Amino acid sequence: MKNVIGTAAGVVWNYLDKNGESSVSKMIKETKLEAKVAQRALGWLANEDKLTIVIKGRTETIALK
Repeated sequence: MKNVIGTAAGVVWNYLDKNGESSVSKMIKETKLEAKVAQRALGWLANEDKLTIVIKGRTETIALK
């Protein structure tokens, strides 16, 4: 499972690097990652201090630092 999450973290990082700030739901939809795997990948990147996470109303947006 660690390899799956690490690979997904790379997909998320590349998506954000190319597209900039995004809502979590949009990122999941556009990367076609399974939601649970995407959430784990976000946790991985957040733990490594690679993300900025902002909650605007009901929308959670993510971006690379």
